[in-house]
Amino acid sequence: MSTQTTTIKRNSADSMVATWRHDRSQWNFSHWMIELLGLHLIECDPKVPIFSKKDKIPAIREWTVHLWILLHAAVPLVLHHAYTTYAGQNMHLIAAFALYSSAFKLNGIHEMHIMRRLGQVYGFLDGDKHPRDEIPDVGVDKVIRELISTSTLRMVMALFLTYHPGKTPASLEWKWLPLEIGLYSITVDFWFYWYHRMMHSVGPLWKFHRRHHLTKHPNPLLSAYADHEQEFMDMMGIPLLAYTTLKTIGLPMGFYGWWICFQYIAFSEFIGHSGLRLHGGAPSTVNWLLEIFDAELVIEDHDLHHRYGWRKSHNYGKQTRLWDRIFGTCHERIESVKDNVDYTNRVTMPLL
Repeated sequence: MSTQTTTIKRNSADSMVATWRHDRSQWNFSHWMIELLGLHLIECDPKVPIFSKKDKIPAIREWTVHLWILLHAAVPLVLHHAYTTYAGQNMHLIAAFALYSSAFKLNGIHEMHIMRRLGQVYGFLDGDKHPRDEIPDVGVDKVIRELISTSTLRMVMALFLTYHPGKTPASLEWKWLPLEIGLYSITVDFWFYWYHRMMHSVGPLWKFHRRHHLTKHPNPLLSAYADHEQEFMDMMGIPLLAYTTLKTIGLPMGFYGWWICFQYIAFSEFIGHSGLRLHGGAPSTVNWLLEIFDAELVIEDHDLHHRYGWRKSHNYGKQTRLWDRIFGTCHERIESVKDNVDYTNRVTMPLL
């Protein structure tokens, strides 16, 4: 009877039991994809340092994060520009989709590798109490499907709305880019804040968000552990609302600028679910202004949203704390409080 009960619990849709890494008899294509691409946040035989909450938390050099994002975003732009120069014509829409969709996925894989390396050096938030959650046995296929869908459907939407055969990467309006990056993160966060807050506070919507909150100590792949309705809004609904808002107020928001904005958002989504014990997180060209109002977002903010949030929650923003600050839903930090941050020995985001 006990064996039967355990099996039922393990196969439950709410189960967060993760045994699959140690039992390859369960593996299918999704399991092998995670393994072969090295998408684990923690090695099977982890050697992760554990710190108390009173130990100083290192601060990230934000300019190195900007450099990482911009260089990785530039790779497909450079390849695209080289093609147009050589061929004397712009890429066909299908070729552009293949290039940028692939780059989106490869950048996410590389970021995952870097976060694993950083975790092995600097540890994880709340690590003295609980390790990072693994992808549950019942959720491996779902996580892989949603991650592929995110990087695919966002590019389909952006290409459909903004890709013009007559405009090559050389047409990117660089003078607008810093403003677009900063305002895009704030605008995405405005729409996300209210959609996210409603998912918690409105009963019929909570059922679509509940699965995502089964993890209390998430890892980046669990950012995609959610019902399809939530993932659709995350993948396309919120980015579309932000794009429309910025176009309405007069910003160019062409394909190549939007591509770079996407890379900032994706980086923040991944690192925000990493739980890395680092002070930093969502980079923005306007963080210098947000910091004046204590409205910038760091990794711990979204980690606390998962750790202590359920139906009633806080820290609804995922790119900034601006709307949480304005509408009174900020949660006090624990390890990233200013007196506990080591601003002297800063951490550099590795490029490779």
